[in-house]
Amino acid sequence: RVDCHPQPGASQESCEARGCTWCTTDVPNAPWCFFPEDSPYGYSLGGNAEKTDKGWSKLTVSPSVCHRWDSPLVDLFFSNQYLQITTAVPSTSVYGFGEHEHVSFKHSMDFVTYGMYSRDQAPTPNANLYGVHPFYMCVEDDSNAHGVLLLNSNAQDVSLSPNPSLTFRTIGGILDFYVFLGPTPENVVQQYTEAIGRPHMPAYWSLGFQLSRWGYGSIDVLKETVNRMHHYDIPYDVQHLDIDYMERRLDFTYDKENFAGLPEYLQELRKAGMHNVIILDPFISKDEEPGTYKPYDLGEEMGVWVNNSDGVTPAVGEAWPPGHSVFPDYTNPRTVEWWTQLCLEFKNVLDYDGIWIDMNEPSNFLRGQFPGCADNDINNPPYIPSISDRSLAQKTLCPDSKTYLGEHYNTHSLFGWSQTEPTFHAAQQATGKRAFVLSRSTFVGSGKHGGHWLGDNFSQWKDMHYSIIGMLEFNLFGMPYIGADICGFNYNTTYELCLRWMQLGSFYPFSRNHNEQDPAFFGEEFAKISRATLRIRYSLLPYLYTLFYESHVHGNTVGYKVPSAWRGTYATVDAPLNKIPLFIRGGYILPEQAPATTTTKSRLNPFGLIVALNEQGEASGSLFWDDGDSIGESGPPL
Repeated sequence: RVDCHPQPGASQESCEARGCTWCTTDVPNAPWCFFPEDSPYGYSLGGNAEKTDKGWSKLTVSPSVCHRWDSPLVDLFFSNQYLQITTAVPSTSVYGFGEHEHVSFKHSMDFVTYGMYSRDQAPTPNANLYGVHPFYMCVEDDSNAHGVLLLNSNAQDVSLSPNPSLTFRTIGGILDFYVFLGPTPENVVQQYTEAIGRPHMPAYWSLGFQLSRWGYGSIDVLKETVNRMHHYDIPYDVQHLDIDYMERRLDFTYDKENFAGLPEYLQELRKAGMHNVIILDPFISKDEEPGTYKPYDLGEEMGVWVNNSDGVTPAVGEAWPPGHSVFPDYTNPRTVEWWTQLCLEFKNVLDYDGIWIDMNEPSNFLRGQFPGCADNDINNPPYIPSISDRSLAQKTLCPDSKTYLGEHYNTHSLFGWSQTEPTFHAAQQATGKRAFVLSRSTFVGSGKHGGHWLGDNFSQWKDMHYSIIGMLEFNLFGMPYIGADICGFNYNTTYELCLRWMQLGSFYPFSRNHNEQDPAFFGEEFAKISRATLRIRYSLLPYLYTLFYESHVHGNTVGYKVPSAWRGTYATVDAPLNKIPLFIRGGYILPEQAPATTTTKSRLNPFGLIVALNEQGEASGSLFWDDGDSIGESGPPL
């Protein structure tokens, strides 16, 4: 059954009025209103086709010339605010689509629908989250794989049915499909990133362990945390500063009372071989005294804001800063100039090494801006995809707001993507070294200029489990610099959960604890186990760095690989609380380096090789090595 009435509230009367079949069923999630089995094939005009001044609004579609992706099941709809197409898939092994918190890596095909529209909300299974990635991979029954991208930034959803088939629906743009033929899953990702942009090459220091927390409150608490980590000799490279470092949560400021001496303290950390990352939000307070807050005054002068539907007056909402806020339009070249200037000037205030951009869905604490969204087809289209609240304006701006590229209706999910590239170039220009940018909202191609974390997760065992799925998916999406908040962000963690999460998180590509309970919080035994696990990570950083090089150059996935000669057997291994089992695949050589408390120090230590022979007594491997942070790489792998 392919849903013929995807809007809520289908009835037999409304269903049959569309020429569709109505039949109730006990099968969970299966549509009761569906296209009849005798839907015509081919590029013929269907019975409900409508002539418009630009052509026909409804066509049926025949199988595609790519044998692995065809659409013989149902009509193609192509109207002003509703596009739909259904494709058969050759197996039920379908992966991808995002961003969601998926409960399994391989998707269920039992009438599941995923909405895609960037949204500020804590991860909830299957709800649309911060980014949009309309890409899937299918592993066919003969083990060949292919991938398909629908390059479309409008609100959309996709339904997975047991035929097996996929039904794509979007409320704008065009049906712009790209097919990647593999034949292996790794080939698919390589081909996909060749099209959308290879992942950026991270700085070596950014592979070290990182620490963050929302709510340090003062520089004294920050210092206590750092000192506690150093007291237990826990490997630790990067300290993040969340919004509490700001003066009243205003971008490009710092709290000179609660964080007095912060510039000098960052220099101390730098002398100890550490690095720091500052957070910046995309909204700017408009209610400061005139002439006292340069980010707003300069932005007003340069005309950089997202505007209301009139295209002239700035859209005004509410966010973290006191009072009201306006929203930079990063699709505007003038905004890029404005943002770059502010990032460069702030480097002289706080000597940062990287920039963390948050809340860039864009997030707004209202349902649309003041005074609310007009009642029109842009703000309330005939069909709203299966997204949270079935609303395009909830916690963001009205869809009829105007950006440089057009209506927010079309560009909403591009906001974080459009902010990431100028932030990358601004950070690179400010530091003179390889840029570090961590973005919450992402889109197709974001991996070229930034990394991602999986958002405001919860201190629960299931969230630790789901983090593995999320990281695998973002490797498919061409964003291998990916991690989850270790120990969780929301709720209080427990000793055992946090310890197991520290052990798992020590092997995330991006490894950051963002919880009140840092690795030194629980005392000696917890710190000892965390230290041992992180020292394993640090010893393997040359291997991880090489994987990132191969991803940057060839588009490979990054991760500690599952053996491709895996024989489907199970083994029970001992895993007491102080141990995480690790295995090395036979036939490979892993470069290693003696660990230290920072990468600055570990890079001075001796190298070694871990050689694991295969059944034929052979092994091979590679190493890429350069200075770790220069712009561009200095040579081929060794």
